[in-house]
Amino acid sequence: MAEILIGTCGWTDPDLLRSGWYPPGHRDPEKRLRHYATRFPLVEADSPYYALPNPRTTTLWADRTPPGFRFDVKAFSLLTGHPTRPAALPPDLRDHPRDETLRTEIWSRYAAALAPLRDAGRLGTLLFQYPPSLTPGPEAETFIRTARERAHDWPFAVEFRNPAWWHPAQAPRTTAFLKDLDATAVAVDTPQDLPTSMPPDTPSTTPRLSLIRFHGRSPHWGTGTKEDRFRHTYTEPELRSWLPRIRSLAAATDELHILFNNCCGDAAPKAAETMHGLLATTVPHQRGTTTRTPP
Repeated sequence: MAEILIGTCGWTDPDLLRSGWYPPGHRDPEKRLRHYATRFPLVEADSPYYALPNPRTTTLWADRTPPGFRFDVKAFSLLTGHPTRPAALPPDLRDHPRDETLRTEIWSRYAAALAPLRDAGRLGTLLFQYPPSLTPGPEAETFIRTARERAHDWPFAVEFRNPAWWHPAQAPRTTAFLKDLDATAVAVDTPQDLPTSMPPDTPSTTPRLSLIRFHGRSPHWGTGTKEDRFRHTYTEPELRSWLPRIRSLAAATDELHILFNNCCGDAAPKAAETMHGLLATTVPHQRGTTTRTPP
């Protein structure tokens, strides 16, 4: 049975900071992260998607969290085929063609920046979230395989945003492909019955780790602004409906990460706390909303 870690996608979202979830006196970056780590054992670092991190930053992340804490880190946008502003690239690379040579160099710098997390035992997995424009087929598989080969000795998770990857006719090939890559398939909770809806049933593809990301159930999923797409307050019945899938994934892997990405004030940490309570009596092998004294 897996050890289950629960947390949120980010800890510095402006809506969260304004919500009052952080106690008074915890406004600076160090105190925020130290406080967060007293409440959850897992967080997703999404800032590396927008800009390459630097080793000093990730060293501070490791120093400000206790042993056993985990960071799941999103891949930089260029590495997953998302549009990337020139200003987000290092100055010496901004005029370089957007090709595999550039991605290889970006990967080298990205990996070097995350080495302190890995060396400190704080890295959960890298999260390669691919855009809706990436449709199943040989070209897409080659693109993902190339990324995996660069990151051959790193934990590697894949989230698709195009539902065709998990269409019943395609799902067996997708499952076999990710297993061959030793890549964790990311399960997601999104609204259903929309053209961009992602199916909730995703198999375990590595024995080491499974990952679920709860994106909320906004009717604007896939079409609105970032705030519109992810604004949702989960109800207990909505979370309870996931318990059978969670038990199934927990039975098939060593570690299960559950992350909440519903950015609406403090909706994400509250949902994480609710899920922890639901699992406490049904799947006891978890670490979640605990009270610890930070180092």
